[in-house]
Amino acid sequence: MSNASREAFDKTATLLGLGYPGGPALAKLAETGRPGAVTLPRPMKDSGDLNMSFSGLKTAVLTLVRAQDALAAVQKADIARGFEDAIVDVLVAKTLAALDQTTFSRVVVGGGVGANRALRERLSAAASKRGAEVFYPDLQFCTDNGAMIALVGALRLQPGAVDDYAFTVRPRWELADLSTLS
Repeated sequence: MSNASREAFDKTATLLGLGYPGGPALAKLAETGRPGAVTLPRPMKDSGDLNMSFSGLKTAVLTLVRAQDALAAVQKADIARGFEDAIVDVLVAKTLAALDQTTFSRVVVGGGVGANRALRERLSAAASKRGAEVFYPDLQFCTDNGAMIALVGALRLQPGAVDDYAFTVRPRWELADLSTLS
């Protein structure tokens, strides 16, 4: 999904003492958290564009953690649940917005966050209600973005896919600027 979401998972896991990389540990802890016990912001969810930033969410978690002398296990679980709910809400909303802005009816989810069970369940259900399909790699392929990038590169190098190796480095690439692969 987004690099910003992966980084937010990792930083929040670190704040909760779960180590790095923290996505899987945070998701496991979130399963024991109480729904609605901790409500966190959903940054840029309704911004009208497809941009994402989770800095406000990370700051909200940091504020919660710093407000306590020591977090009990139940508090950590509730924060993890509130955090995961917030991230998933934003990712689902932005994905649905992307579908609304295009003629596509299929979404392919990649990256480590694509292994998140809550995201898979909620995104699949929301997309299905709109008549869209969501595809996920097997869980074993959702842990290394380098492997996914290499696969895309290999597919692009198939005969006829490229005619030279020139490219432009683009640290930020607007989704609206992407063209479909032929």
